Amino acid sequence: MREGKQKLFPVQEIGSIAKPGWRVKGVSESARLGDEQIAEAMLWGRRLKVKDYGKLVELLERRSHSACAPTLEEKNQVREWSAIYALRLFESAGLDVVYSGEQWRVEMYEHLVQNVEGFRLLGSVQSFDNKYYTKAAVISTPRFVHPIYLDELKFVQKHTSLQIKVPITGPYTLVEWSFDEFYEKRLKSRSPGTDVQKVSFKARREFMLDFVGNVLRKEVELLASSGAKSIQIDEPAITTKPSEPEMELFVEAINELTHGIDGVTFSLHNCYSDYGLLARFVPELKDITLLSLEFANRDSSEYGIDAHSRPGYSDLRLFEDAGYKGSYALGVEHIHDYMGRPGDPRNAQGQDILETPELVRDRILYATKVVVDPARIVVNPDCGLRTRSWDVAYSKLLALSQGAKLAREAFE
Repeated sequence: MREGKQKLFPVQEIGSIAKPGWRVKGVSESARLGDEQIAEAMLWGRRLKVKDYGKLVELLERRSHSACAPTLEEKNQVREWSAIYALRLFESAGLDVVYSGEQWRVEMYEHLVQNVEGFRLLGSVQSFDNKYYTKAAVISTPRFVHPIYLDELKFVQKHTSLQIKVPITGPYTLVEWSFDEFYEKRLKSRSPGTDVQKVSFKARREFMLDFVGNVLRKEVELLASSGAKSIQIDEPAITTKPSEPEMELFVEAINELTHGIDGVTFSLHNCYSDYGLLARFVPELKDITLLSLEFANRDSSEYGIDAHSRPGYSDLRLFEDAGYKGSYALGVEHIHDYMGRPGDPRNAQGQDILETPELVRDRILYATKVVVDPARIVVNPDCGLRTRSWDVAYSKLLALSQGAKLAREAFE
C-alpha cells in the first residue's frame, strides 16, 4: 500500500453466501438436524476459529434430539450463529468490507416484502438454477411497519471491527418482481378509457415512488442514524424493460431514495444485464458513487492485461465514455457453473473455476488501464456466491484477497 494513501483495491463480497445446512434445518418447522449438519458446524467452527462455537454445537445437538419445532428464541440463536460464521469466513479470507452474508434473510425480495404492509405473498418462482423466491402482489399502498435491516446492522456492528456495508433491495427490482393488484385498478377506475400502456407506466411510477417514500427512505434514514456508512442498493432487474422512460423512472426512484442523507456512501449493484443502456443513465444517479458490476463471467481465464486476454471487461469503457466519475466494485471472479475450458485446467473443480491470485491480479490491472486511477477500483467476485459450497466460496475469497494484494504490489 502506498504510504499516506487509502488502501488500493479493498476487497468485499457482493451478493450473499449459501446458508449452511445447520442454518437451514435449524430454523425449519419440520426438517430434522442430523449428524452431517452438526459435523459441518464443528468443522467450520474450528476452521474459522469461531469463539465458543461449542455452544452452537450444543444447541444443534439438543435440537436434533427434540421432536418439537424450534422456538423463536432457538431460531434467532441459529440465525445469529450463522451470521457470526459468515463474518468469520469473510475476515479469515482477508476481506476489508463485510456484512452478514444475508444469513438472516430468506431471500432478498421476500425478506423485504414480508416486512412491509400492503403485500400478499403468493407462490414461488425460479430466479436462477435451483434458487426460488416467493412472489408477492401489492394490494394496498405500501406502509413501513418496523425496521427491516436495522437489527442486522446492529448485530454486525457488535461482532466485527471491519468496515460494514448494508445491502438493501432496490425499488425498481421490488416493483418489477411484484404483481400489481392495486395501482392499475385504482388508476383505471379514476380514468376509464385511458390508454392501457400509459396507465400501466403511471401505475408503476406511483407504486415505485410510494415504496420509496413510505418504506425504503424511512429504512435508509434509520440505518444512517444508526451508524451505517455504506449502503448497497441491489437492483438486478434494471434494464429488464429497456426503454428510456423505464430508465428515467429508475433514476428518479434512486435519487428520491438517496438524496440529502449525509455520511453514507451509496453503491448500486447490478448483475450483468444491458450495460450499454445502464451506462447512459448512471451519470444521472446523483448520490451513487460506487457501481458494483459483473465482468468475470464473460472473461477468459488466460493470464494477461491486454484487451485480447480480458474480453469480459470491454463494457467497462462504456461507463467511462458515458462520463461516469465514481468508483467501480469490479467483479473479478466467475461464479456460476463454468462450461468452457479454463486456460489452466488445474483451476477447474467440477463446474467451478477456482481462479488463481495471478488471474485475479491481471483482471484488476487491466481495469486500471481503462479507469486510469486505481483508487477508483474495489474488488469482489461476480454475484452469485450463494450458489457455491462454503469450500468453494472460501477458496475463491482467499484468491480474491491474494490477487488484490498482488495488484497492490504493482503500484508500490
